[in-house]
Parts: sequence; C-alpha cells; structure tokens
Amino acid sequence: MPIRAFSAELPIWVDEEVAASRADLGTDEGRMRLLNRLAERNVAEGSGGPFSALAVRSGSGEVVAAGVNLVLASGLSSMHAEVVTISITQARLGTWDLGSLDDPLELWVNWRPCAMCYGATLWSGVRGLVVAGDGPELEVLTGFDEGPMREDWAQQFEDRGISVRVGVLTDEAVAVFERYAANPDKVVYNATLTDGS
Repeated sequence: MPIRAFSAELPIWVDEEVAASRADLGTDEGRMRLLNRLAERNVAEGSGGPFSALAVRSGSGEVVAAGVNLVLASGLSSMHAEVVTISITQARLGTWDLGSLDDPLELWVNWRPCAMCYGATLWSGVRGLVVAGDGPELEVLTGFDEGPMREDWAQQFEDRGISVRVGVLTDEAVAVFERYAANPDKVVYNATLTDGS
C-alpha cells in the first residue's frame, strides 16, 4: 500500500528545556542561550544536527514554540529546525500566515537559515528573523552544506517586510559548532551528489 502520510514528532525534552528557561526568555541573550542549549542537546539526544529555532511574538516577547532539527529522528531531509518550528507554530495557532496575528511572530535561529529554510521563512509570514550569526563558520566547522544562498539574503527578507537582526551571542553559537565538529560520532547528512560520471 502506498504511503500517503508522514510525520515528525518534537521530543518532549524541547518543551522541558523551554519551561526550565522561562525566567530568562525575556531578553535577547536569554532566548539565544536557550537556542544554543537546544542545539547542543539535540546532538546529544541523536535527533539531528546542532540546530534550533524559536517562534516569538514580536510585541510581547512570548515564546510560542521551539523546535530542533529532526532529520535523523524522522528520516526526512526537510525537517530542519526552522521548518519544524514554523510547522509546530502554525499547527498550534491554526494559521499558515504567522504575520497575520495581532502580535506577529519572529523566528529566532542559532544561525542563518540554509537555502531551504530561507524559502520556508519567507513563506511563513513571520515579520522578523533574528540569528546568532551569518558567516561561513557553520559550514567550515561542521561540514554541513547550506546550499546556494544569495549574497543579499537579508535584504531580500527586508524587501518583503521581514526585519533581520544578526549577531546575538555569535561566539556562543560558534562554540556549539566547534564542539559538534570535535565530536567523533557526529553525523553530517548532506545529500549524496554525483557529477554524473
């Protein structure tokens, strides 16, 4: 029988980490510290790579949802942290347009989105994107291929009404990637590509 459905389940420990951090989530640094903890724990739990995201109400600062990369746990290459977080948020709030709310949402991520998550973020309706960093460190340290990102990626978001902020606890995010790179059991799940020969 053909498969007509698929799913991915967020581990319960993600909500536990958010609850444990609740008192610290009112600050930019507190939110990014949570993202770095989630990214590191995600690797330790074997769910996926060192990537995490938050959906945050831009006015009140309330964290609506958190997500982590679930590629390894789900066996689905699209289950990056941004896609997981956007999807969980849309399901919780019952809307595909996260910018249509009275208090529109921002997406917080522990590094600049890859090519796939760039598109997912654009179409989600979020009104802001906050990332720890956007340089080459992620690819250089971890070996992950982030895809053919535009040089003007941030301006493209801005042109579509999505504010972009880069540089919250960048060094701490890089330290997470450095520890991942040093892990002899790390899994780098880039797709297998051939040159056609």
